[in-house]
Amino acid sequence: FFRIGQMSNVELDDELLDPVSSRPFPVLSALSSLDYDNSENQLFLEEERRINHTAFRTVEMKRWVICAMIGILTGLVACFIDIVVENVAGLKYKVVKDNIDKFTERGGLSFSLLLWATLNSAFVLVGSAIVAFVEPVAAGSGIPQIKCFLNGVKIPHVVRLKTLVIKVSGVILSVVGGLAVGKEGPMIHSGSVIAAGISQGRSTSLKRDFKVSALLAGLLAIPGGVLFSLEEGASFWNQFLTWRIFFASMISTFTLNFVLSIYHGNIWDLSSPGLINFGRFDTETMVYTIHEIPIFIAMGVVGGILGAVFNALNYWLTMFRIRYIHRPCLQVIEAMLVAAVTATVAFVLIYSSRDCQPLQGSSVSYPLQLFCADGEYNSMAAAFFNTPEKSVVSLFHDPPGSYNPMTLGLFTLVYFFLACWTYGLTVSAGVFIPSLLIGAAWGRLFGISLSYLTGAIWADPGKYALMGAAAQLGGIVRMTLSLTVIMMEATSNVTYGFPIMLVLMTVRLVGRGVPAFFGLYDMHIQLQSVPFLHWEAPVTSHSLTAREVMSTPVTCLRRREKVGVIVDILSNTASNHNGFPVVEFAGDTQVPRAPGAVDRPSHTCAWPREALPPLQDASLPRVFKLFRALGLRHLVVVDNCNQVVGLVTTKDLARYRLGKGGLEELFLAQT
Repeated sequence: FFRIGQMSNVELDDELLDPVSSRPFPVLSALSSLDYDNSENQLFLEEERRINHTAFRTVEMKRWVICAMIGILTGLVACFIDIVVENVAGLKYKVVKDNIDKFTERGGLSFSLLLWATLNSAFVLVGSAIVAFVEPVAAGSGIPQIKCFLNGVKIPHVVRLKTLVIKVSGVILSVVGGLAVGKEGPMIHSGSVIAAGISQGRSTSLKRDFKVSALLAGLLAIPGGVLFSLEEGASFWNQFLTWRIFFASMISTFTLNFVLSIYHGNIWDLSSPGLINFGRFDTETMVYTIHEIPIFIAMGVVGGILGAVFNALNYWLTMFRIRYIHRPCLQVIEAMLVAAVTATVAFVLIYSSRDCQPLQGSSVSYPLQLFCADGEYNSMAAAFFNTPEKSVVSLFHDPPGSYNPMTLGLFTLVYFFLACWTYGLTVSAGVFIPSLLIGAAWGRLFGISLSYLTGAIWADPGKYALMGAAAQLGGIVRMTLSLTVIMMEATSNVTYGFPIMLVLMTVRLVGRGVPAFFGLYDMHIQLQSVPFLHWEAPVTSHSLTAREVMSTPVTCLRRREKVGVIVDILSNTASNHNGFPVVEFAGDTQVPRAPGAVDRPSHTCAWPREALPPLQDASLPRVFKLFRALGLRHLVVVDNCNQVVGLVTTKDLARYRLGKGGLEELFLAQT
């Protein structure tokens, strides 16, 4: 149901060149909400009273065990993906390299191009077909879907076992197929599916907390993952949740290191790098000084602008896909086309490049000689002829002079558009690593240019590649705090924490000042018309009251009602809400002396006692805070006589947002 570039209800007749932030996104009324508050009915209270201290300790211990299981299984899935990608991609690149070396001497390199494009297209064909025809919700990184799910929006099939299988298989095939993708986003989605499977039969609030733990476990970065869960994933937070997600990530990282140590033949050596590892920087030789601070700020400005351009281009491309590429067969064909074009463009650039570098001291895994002399390799091939993760490491750590400025400029330009075209395909793929690779390329180019202009020895290209990578990724996804810590973890370097944070803060400020100010994940959430609730109500919404926001009329049930009437009401899908207040009737008036509600999906009768019904004259921020803080699904609105006059749902609150001209009301789309 929720797929990138599909099922959106944006008015397609509008001009596609409208700025992203000015388009009137609708809110899809067909999506239902999750109730993250405990149903405090009589059965629940009786069950709670029977639990003594020992039973409570047992329940708490089980929760910690579940977190450990989530960490172990997520770590094993990460190991499986990492090992399979390394071996299959390595085999593919070895076959293509041998073929290129063979035909370089004999002539007829067109056969090598055909082989490379065919292999890429074949892998992507399978990866795209299983997503398009078997489980469309497995498309993309999965982060927008999981954000919505944790926010309280019920996304069909998003945490099913079939989704996990398709997600894991799809991301392997996408990376091996040579697309401009990464595997970090799909790992977060995979961890959430694992958490949902293990926590079956428990309350929705507990399952939500376990899924947040899986966000961190899937990222396999302990402090950075905690901050990522807080900044991007979790819509509800508490102190116990912090400890649980930290524990789950610790177990996941330990599992990954232990299995990889066995795989690499260093059993009991737990110093194997995690899933996100870009090598250690030598801080003794690569220092930064105070006069470089303005340079880092300038790089942040560039990253913010390029990130906004990336998001705007991807927005227009997604709108085009919604209009013209909505059938599964067309989506598979497009994915194969992108794979073939990626291989073709890479081959042409490698073939045309005469940037030959000495092989000695290089970290290139599959060096291509082509027309270079013996003992040399083609540096353009070092960027293209590898997995994106290894290309990032090469740009970070290869010594000065390893890349020609023309090579870096062409690679940045081409890979920027390839990554933008790739994100939104019907494949399982993330944007984390491609964004870093684009930024590392133009950041290294920035450092080389600075060295040429100033002749300074402090302008190390690897240092500026790191800053460019952070700026580009921050410009696309608009993360600050968590991304700073993740970059520090991935490079095992605390020294550059301040400049990275400075770059990301600049990126965020620049991103808010351009028309397409949404981050990529939030942009696709809005494109899918999902009723997503942010942390706070719009700042200019105090003039609105609950009377103007609530849904009316409300279908109510008597405290003593006939079964047939209840069945008829619950089976009637014409109502615009799934909660039905239980009231007592006194003549022709409603007097809800026993506040309660019947929930359509669970058929349970309950109403949170702490959720006092707001008056119809309460302001929207007040209603929003009450609804959001308690994780409610419905909120009854009463008048001064305590009579039910309306019902507030997630969609009612999500209809209002802060636009360029002030507060905007979005329309409700039915399909």
